Amino acid sequence: MACWVYEGMLMFAVVFIAGWLFSTLSQMRSGMDARRPLLQGFLFLVFAIYFVWFWSRGQTLAMKTWDIRLVDQQGRPVTQARALLRYLLSWLWFLPPLGLLAPFRLSAGEIGVLMIGWVLVWALLSRFHPLRQFWHDAWAGTRLVQAPRPE
Repeated sequence: MACWVYEGMLMFAVVFIAGWLFSTLSQMRSGMDARRPLLQGFLFLVFAIYFVWFWSRGQTLAMKTWDIRLVDQQGRPVTQARALLRYLLSWLWFLPPLGLLAPFRLSAGEIGVLMIGWVLVWALLSRFHPLRQFWHDAWAGTRLVQAPRPE
């Protein structure tokens, strides 16, 4: 969990720089600008590049800090295609509740409860996997292992 929080802090910096770059180049003046869907798509691609790049090399910076490595089911480094599949499947942490937001007019508190509730349910569902791994890893054919520290 600490690795996940640290990754979130690193992603804040990535989002800040990518958002600034997009806003500057597109001359976007507000977060409610008509180009907002383009910004969201751009950030989706930036996240994909970030995670696929680092996962295909075994670790993100946060994973290095906590000695965690991403490997395939045979213990080999993952390919870029498998890392991309894992990235797309990892959106199952957020897409179901986000899909429910469109047809309903919910308050910020209700949205927060829905998002946090779904993330908790999705995390608890890992307990039903025989190896207690998250389902996006099982479906992508990947797993997280403890990496030995370099001497």
